[in-house]
Amino acid sequence: GAPRPRLRDYARLLGAFIAAEKHKGLAVEVGVELDIKVALSSLADIRGSELDQAALLVQLSSRSRGSSRNSEDKPVWWGWFCSMFGDELSENVPEHFTCLPLFLSHGAESYTALVGSWFQKTFDCCFRRLAISPLNLSWMVAMWAGCKLDRAASAVELVFSVPRLAQPLDISYAIHPEDAKALWDTVQKTPGEITQEEVDVFMDCLYAHFHRHFKIHLSAAKLVKISTAIASAHCDGIVKILHSQYLPGVLMLLTELAISQIQ
Repeated sequence: GAPRPRLRDYARLLGAFIAAEKHKGLAVEVGVELDIKVALSSLADIRGSELDQAALLVQLSSRSRGSSRNSEDKPVWWGWFCSMFGDELSENVPEHFTCLPLFLSHGAESYTALVGSWFQKTFDCCFRRLAISPLNLSWMVAMWAGCKLDRAASAVELVFSVPRLAQPLDISYAIHPEDAKALWDTVQKTPGEITQEEVDVFMDCLYAHFHRHFKIHLSAAKLVKISTAIASAHCDGIVKILHSQYLPGVLMLLTELAISQIQ
């Protein structure tokens, strides 16, 4: 991790880059002149093991040009680099090499593109969307549907895309959270461990139930999105983490996925 003065220097450089790009006419918010302030900070608590490096938070805040010095800066975008139990990758890189395989962002895509562009120009790194396959999504829904929650949970939802149709068609399949958990509990043999076979049985049971009621074979469609009370995930890398208690587990799974796409 970089020492604090270095982080301040990088924040200034990133801020200057964003200002220069906006000056070129790529204004992020049209019609309002905004000063963008960049802050970089280290998040020592967001890591899984001693081998993981501390996460790095990038925060962009805006202040209208006309507003007073004392007015609050308004956060407009956050991004953070992290590694949660990314030991497999950490063990195989040179010493003093910063390795944070996962990047999460919240805010306008235009800022994500600008920040990604600057990091790629400044450091030896590559930004791309995390592709989440139907197989990965089925693991996620099985894992998260089986989690115990301390509050009323929202429905477990699976969205399927039907291929080879003239008009795009999505099928949404919602399952009561208690039913989904009860099904997973009957499928899972060893608590705390998950096998591919168990995930397959869980999904086959859901498909069979749907076919019994609607005479549609969901296994012929493509799973593109899952939503649970823990998190939701879309095949194009859009993930929403909804329950802070399970944050480390979700980040660990996403770190593993990110590493598999680097190697």
